[in-house]
Amino acid sequence: MTSLLTRDRPTSPLRGDRDQATGLGRRRPLVVVAALGGAAAAATTLVVCVALGVIGWFLTDAGAHGTPRDGLRTGALGWLLGHGSGVSVHGTPVTLLPLGVTLLCAWSAWRFGLRVGAAVSGHGPDAERIADGERDWTVASASLFFTLGYLLVALVTLHLATGASTGASAGGVLRWSLLLCLALGAPGIAVGSGRAAIWTSYLPMSVRAAATACRRILTTWAVVSTLLLLGALVADLGQAANVLSRLHTDAGDTVLFVVLTLVVVPNAAAYAGSWMLGPGFAVGTHTLVAPSVVVLGPLPMFPLLAALPDAGTPAPWLSAVTVVPALVAAWAAARVQRRLPALRWDQGALRGCAGGLMAGVLFGAFAAVAGGAVGPGRMTHVGPAGFDVLVHAITAFGLGGLVGGLVMTFLQRRAARRSGDGWAETE
Repeated sequence: MTSLLTRDRPTSPLRGDRDQATGLGRRRPLVVVAALGGAAAAATTLVVCVALGVIGWFLTDAGAHGTPRDGLRTGALGWLLGHGSGVSVHGTPVTLLPLGVTLLCAWSAWRFGLRVGAAVSGHGPDAERIADGERDWTVASASLFFTLGYLLVALVTLHLATGASTGASAGGVLRWSLLLCLALGAPGIAVGSGRAAIWTSYLPMSVRAAATACRRILTTWAVVSTLLLLGALVADLGQAANVLSRLHTDAGDTVLFVVLTLVVVPNAAAYAGSWMLGPGFAVGTHTLVAPSVVVLGPLPMFPLLAALPDAGTPAPWLSAVTVVPALVAAWAAARVQRRLPALRWDQGALRGCAGGLMAGVLFGAFAAVAGGAVGPGRMTHVGPAGFDVLVHAITAFGLGGLVGGLVMTFLQRRAARRSGDGWAETE
């Protein structure tokens, strides 16, 4: 918002502090800045994936087979796979979304969106004119050209890296590129330009508090799910090492396996979260890994699968783990309300419950895209059942957020009564 009040001297993070140091402060064309920002957001992560592809090609056989171009193409295909393209390996479709790559692209879209927003903050009406009701198309225009720049890089990569035998989906790449730009790039532009501060100032405090609770619940749940995954993997670390030894991997191959494992760690964390919620997940057709039952079949030789529990019926007390999601939501909602107090019962309940419901919807969507096909036959179905996870997440997070909000409201009302500061009945 401050940047809107200083239109005569805008600075662009895309250019560094050169203009500020020289005192020029000239505005660059919005179209150019936004399009270059979108292209840079895509190209940055593409370069990382391509570099890893070349390194992986060299580590496998020290460059004895193939050419560096094969490594470049493999890295580009990995980048496209993170955008939902899917690939075909010897005629076998692989549709699993490597969420490590996707999250890296999401982070890049957000960061470059912030930079583009700061660069175009001097365009359009200032804060006073916006407050007076003048229409401001700066964010919409910048988001459009940001998206076009991102799509251009994605389509060029798709054309150069794929062929008839790869089975890559252009529609999937377009959908995920649009989603990343609209869900992260555009909000980043709004925040970086200062417009978001103006727009959110008109929102009721309950809405902002619910959104904050949603973010806190999701981040806390991601940490808990990742810790569960790491704990299960450490408990069976010997089995993971045994898998690597049976594959006869050398140092280079081991490094490659570690990188591939890190790419799908977010997927595995989503599976761990789905397991704690109750529905569990599948590791092949007609399999189920849940707190109540574990049904497994033949598994591929992949070290991360060592974290899976043994087949059979788990101990009855293990079903108590399904209480953890509600406890996490209650704790997160209470923490948020501690920072944003609400002395009315309806406010406390609404903030916690609404934040939990939103968190449940978002995690359900995240779990739904975390699965897919990873091989032929029975391995065409891997991952959680999206709808079941959605229902359980909405229920657990919603109830937990409601309880957390009400408990903190009770504590804050009691503290206010003891201190004699009065009662805030309205926002």
